[in-house]
Amino acid sequence: MNPTSHHPCVAIVAGEASGDQHGANLVSAMQEKQPGISFYGIGGTALKQAGVDIVVDAAELTVVGITEVISKIPAILKGMGSVKRLLKRQKPDLLILIDFPDFNLHLAAVARKLRIPVLYYISPQLWAWRKGRVRKIKRRVDHMAVLLPFEAQFYRRHNVPVTFVGHPLLDTCLPGAEQVLMRRTLEKPVIGLLPGSRESEITKLLPAMLEAGDLLRRQLKQVTFIISQAHTVKRALLDAIIGDYPGWDAAEVAADGVEKVLARCDAVIAASGTVTLLAAMHAVPMVIIYKVSPLSSWLARALVRVPHVGLVNLVAGRRLVPELLQNEASGANIARTMAGMLQDAEKLNRLRYELIALRDALGQPGASARVADLALNMIHSN
Repeated sequence: MNPTSHHPCVAIVAGEASGDQHGANLVSAMQEKQPGISFYGIGGTALKQAGVDIVVDAAELTVVGITEVISKIPAILKGMGSVKRLLKRQKPDLLILIDFPDFNLHLAAVARKLRIPVLYYISPQLWAWRKGRVRKIKRRVDHMAVLLPFEAQFYRRHNVPVTFVGHPLLDTCLPGAEQVLMRRTLEKPVIGLLPGSRESEITKLLPAMLEAGDLLRRQLKQVTFIISQAHTVKRALLDAIIGDYPGWDAAEVAADGVEKVLARCDAVIAASGTVTLLAAMHAVPMVIIYKVSPLSSWLARALVRVPHVGLVNLVAGRRLVPELLQNEASGANIARTMAGMLQDAEKLNRLRYELIALRDALGQPGASARVADLALNMIHSN
């Protein structure tokens, strides 16, 4: 293929908020390296702003938990049908899949039958549960681009073509280590509440965070809180929950990016997910919490085979920060854990150093550019 005489067409599918942003950065990197590429697929605001023709809004498909997916089945099937028809009609030069495994692995099978090469960026967590899916990936995916070093080791053991590209969070405007490691007095601690990027997360986690905040106000002098609003979450949802908790009416809700929240916080209470890695890169101590339905939790306990849930602890290889899951994620437990963390200044400062050291474990900046090179090589060699 002569890249100067052909303008490639690429299909891209990202079903989560973080994947939407990482996908947008990848699209921008590809367009910079080879102008004229056209993109269409499933995504959110970030991919749309990057120039992708969005045929299905990812917000219609996103859900957390094994049992919670039932309510989304009609939308998922409709979205699947839309993308299948486009793949058959457009025959893109490449299909880029970003996380969202159950949906995307099915699309990968469709692409394989149509002889469309598949690049999978941001691996499903096969190393945690349902490892048998690696056989599907080996059959359906041409190349894996992974964010974590132990993911690359996992795929190499199973003879799946893989490249460790580093974590795209390293490409964000991270503060210098010296800046974030400056010791704070904690006389007036600022605690961030990071309840997640999905409505289902917000409704389960924010009430427990607010209950913990009420208890912490009684224990700590002059503590203040900042509630982070993800761009995928409507302010009305936050206001409805906050309205049920007297004393939170005047709470600060920040919608200008979680990085700005982290820059102001001494510690955070965070939903398990990518944001915990971002907090680590900002050397912000945290308590990780998470809740799903009781049945989803039971199934997860039966299937998951990792010692930790939080990405921070998985990358560190040990329990670096507390994890409170399901019934443990009560307001009282969260407040007790956070208060204990803030009241030991020496231990807290040591934790900051251990958190920021995780930057080195996540590779080097330039993940989006490296994945763009992989994608363009696959297009030109097809």
